[in-house]
Amino acid sequence: MPTPFDALDDFIALPRVEGLALSPDGATAVLTVAALKKDATGYERSLWAVPTRGEGAPRRLTRSAKGESGAAFTPTGDILFVSARDDIESDVDDEPGQLWLLPAQGGEARPVTRLAGGVSGIAATAERTGRVIVSAPLLRSATSIEDDAARRAARTKKKVSAILHDTYPVRFWDHDLGPAEPHLLAVDLEGLADTLAAAVEDSATEEAEAVAHVAAAEAEPTPYPTTLPRPTDLLPEPGRALRHAEAALSPDGSTLVVSLDRPEARGGRRILVSVDVATGAHTVLRDEDGFDIEMPAISQDGMRLAFLRTAVTTPEGPTDQELWVSRLDGSDARRVAADWDRWPSSIAFAATDDALIVTADDNGRGPIFRVPLGEAGGGVSPIVSDDFTYSHVRVDHSGDGLVALRSSWLVPPHPVRIDPSGEVAPLATPAPAPAAPARIAEVETTADDGARVRSWLVLPEGASPDAPAPLLLWIHGGPLNSWNAWSWRWAPLLAAARGYAVLLPDPALSTGYGLDFIARGWNSWGGKPYTDLMAITDAAVARGDIDETRTAAMGGSFGGYMANWVAGHTDRFRAIVTHASLWALDQFAGTTDSSDYWQRIFTPEAMIEHSPHRFVADIRTPVLVVHGDRDYRVPIGEGLRLWSDLAEHHADADGRMPHRFLYFPDENHWVLKPQHAVVWYETVFAFLAEHVLGEEAAPPAVLG
Repeated sequence: MPTPFDALDDFIALPRVEGLALSPDGATAVLTVAALKKDATGYERSLWAVPTRGEGAPRRLTRSAKGESGAAFTPTGDILFVSARDDIESDVDDEPGQLWLLPAQGGEARPVTRLAGGVSGIAATAERTGRVIVSAPLLRSATSIEDDAARRAARTKKKVSAILHDTYPVRFWDHDLGPAEPHLLAVDLEGLADTLAAAVEDSATEEAEAVAHVAAAEAEPTPYPTTLPRPTDLLPEPGRALRHAEAALSPDGSTLVVSLDRPEARGGRRILVSVDVATGAHTVLRDEDGFDIEMPAISQDGMRLAFLRTAVTTPEGPTDQELWVSRLDGSDARRVAADWDRWPSSIAFAATDDALIVTADDNGRGPIFRVPLGEAGGGVSPIVSDDFTYSHVRVDHSGDGLVALRSSWLVPPHPVRIDPSGEVAPLATPAPAPAAPARIAEVETTADDGARVRSWLVLPEGASPDAPAPLLLWIHGGPLNSWNAWSWRWAPLLAAARGYAVLLPDPALSTGYGLDFIARGWNSWGGKPYTDLMAITDAAVARGDIDETRTAAMGGSFGGYMANWVAGHTDRFRAIVTHASLWALDQFAGTTDSSDYWQRIFTPEAMIEHSPHRFVADIRTPVLVVHGDRDYRVPIGEGLRLWSDLAEHHADADGRMPHRFLYFPDENHWVLKPQHAVVWYETVFAFLAEHVLGEEAAPPAVLG
């Protein structure tokens, strides 16, 4: 039976659940769902309500051309979200994203902010009051939100795009930094007037101001609308401190705890700061030289704080990510679960405040763990034990259950409820899981040093000793990562639908196996990560249902680095696909958007020793190079130099090569536009068909 994975157009049209928020009474989850636009060149996002108890169908809450995201609830059940939808009371043609509110009792959504630079996202909400903290960009020299609007208007009028920097870096992932800086603004929803009288008053005020401005020789900034609550800047003149800010707001909305950057020369470290929302006074709670303090979470009673403490890494090896708790003012701090060496990806307090609810990679999966906080202690224990990875975990404060999204390599993200007993019940969803044209198994082997190396193996239907499947070795990025959750960008079911088996290994440097396993590849990327990959590939091709004569290796980012390393060290594969890959480490370390980190985790000697470009002359396998020009994490210079080096050593007399270069001028590290994702897969599958299957295959016609 055909599945959506048989045709790429059907695959990109699958709706995607991207976020989850839980109502105060725990009875309703709001999902952010992305659906393909009619022209198939992007995704529209909308909010859907699903019941978390009993039965019921998904119900669509929002519908707009610009879409909605970042849903959160107020204590009264109103839904907050960010959207660039049209505001009928605004005179801006191209409205940036603003904070909106959808009343629980029904009616139209209405805007809560009207900031010239828009709202980037919801940073935190108070559980008992109508206070919300938003992240918003303000120009560096602006003295107020009105001044910010005036300066933006002048910049737009003069069509100036230049940015003057005095700090590092100047860009991040896929966008330029500046001239605006991220700020945290407090918004009190009690100040949201929504009456006819208020609207008439605001309109009259705006008309009077417009007349005054026309008469004046020099226009003054337009006042912020009086019908909207005025945002309060909690950390004025932040510089780059809030570029990676993580915030938690006390249940009464009085105290904001934020992890922010403290600059140190070219880099910096993360510190923990408490802000009195009423006065703006801030206090440094924790600032330790040589440590990053991150991921703050506040207890339900507002008395305690949890956070992550991590020693800054060096070439000597990885460091523990430590769970800590303290009083809200930072006193009586102590480490919990000191013997647990997994790396938390999210932290929340249980409904009863006697434990932390934590997610972390573990053995190729992503469970939810319970970390006891009582004096009696007790070990960390998994709340769920299955083959899924959990994210967006929300605590039901009306009981002791949880609501979350979960996924695996066969099932995309979908909402579930987890009872205190650990029983998991799938919830209704507007994006039901499609049929999977594959089955999944685990493959393990033992490395030369005795380490256990494991992998998922996705097998196509019909793979057997009588009909062994060609094998694709997929190498994950990171490298501090694990192949344990669904990916829309690297979807092995697409390959399985075309008859390939896909090996998804976790070699040295992978998370979920303890600190020692990560340390095996530290400062030595071309060492045990490579030998682990070859060993697990040996174990896979030893199976009767795998054809060891037809194999290829593929990877992106660090996976692309490893694909390049593989290409220069073995000819066992028929094809190599390297996406957004690191090629010359000395060059990369100075051009990436976070050079201080990359130069901190390598010794100069290791950076040279483990650079793939040194082995270009040894490459014997056809390589498909893929890179986007807006990739600032692994800049396009890596792909350009790789292509130049391949041409230097492997071009024939006419300048042609068996290698190919797929270039995206307007894509970033991931290639996110759906039409380009189709081109990516079509090109990759054509390249594999030619070299792995020995078939004639043309690249996509749209490439010209």
